[in-house]
Amino acid sequence: MPTTQFVTIHGHRRAYALGGREFGTAPVLLLLHGLGCNRHTWDPVWDALARRYTLVAPDLLGHGESDKPRGDYSPGGFANGMRDLMTVLGIDRATVVGHSFGGAVAMQFAYQFPERTERLVLVDPGGLGREVTVLIRALGLPGYQLALGALTAPVVRQVNTALLRLLARSGVRELRDLGEVADIVESLKDPRARYAVHKLVTGVIDWRGQNISMQDRAYLTEAMPLCVLWGADDRVLPVRHAAMVSTIAPAARVVVLEDAGHFPHKDHPEEFVELVDDFIASTVPATYSRAKWRRLLKGGGPRLLEPVAPASELA
Repeated sequence: MPTTQFVTIHGHRRAYALGGREFGTAPVLLLLHGLGCNRHTWDPVWDALARRYTLVAPDLLGHGESDKPRGDYSPGGFANGMRDLMTVLGIDRATVVGHSFGGAVAMQFAYQFPERTERLVLVDPGGLGREVTVLIRALGLPGYQLALGALTAPVVRQVNTALLRLLARSGVRELRDLGEVADIVESLKDPRARYAVHKLVTGVIDWRGQNISMQDRAYLTEAMPLCVLWGADDRVLPVRHAAMVSTIAPAARVVVLEDAGHFPHKDHPEEFVELVDDFIASTVPATYSRAKWRRLLKGGGPRLLEPVAPASELA
């Protein structure tokens, strides 16, 4: 992994890694991590991807070494931040690769800035169904910050993370992702990170699960190559969400990776890189056309697979 770099945008310091081939000599990949994670989630595939692409992997605000201000932690806010980072770095367009919550940000980025998005690669993404693990739902409950503050106190945190990592090495498939959970617990020792995660979760999840959905706008991917990769054993976001992609975005490429959990890029890095390589090599970067975008929008899109709750029910 290359050296961490920093840039200040709107008064907030953002950390990012920049590597791979020089700008202008290869496609650019913007790599977006998930909730509570950071740019290092891409370490297992970084070197292999760097041989063919220019790579940009930021720590989203509230995560990693980036600032953790009181502010906008919505997918739209993060998408704006990625546009600004790309602009500062002199990057006009990119293939956006998003994992978990980063997948929801990637979808929002493509929706807000189609002229800057060449392709989408979504890895076990949020935003395709309501179901999400109860552990993430709990992060939005009242009193969460006090409870997590106690759980991440020095001695308690060390015991918890050691136990989680031990379970992750047990060989039990259902426990394979607990090593990443341990890293997230470790990061939440910072009260500012706890605030950011709580703000993020309460914005996209309620007691019924995820309250954001790409379903109503997935038809817009007709104008943009889309690849969805999912771990068959994902216990955070169920793999059955991948099955609906073919209905809401018929042109999308959907691959379920066997013997993989919520982090397939860590479970099977070589296969992951091969799939990304093949997708990019076999697709033409999207070219933004206002006329085509208008036609798609005026068409209204397909029927939703899940009904949208009335506003009164969301209050």
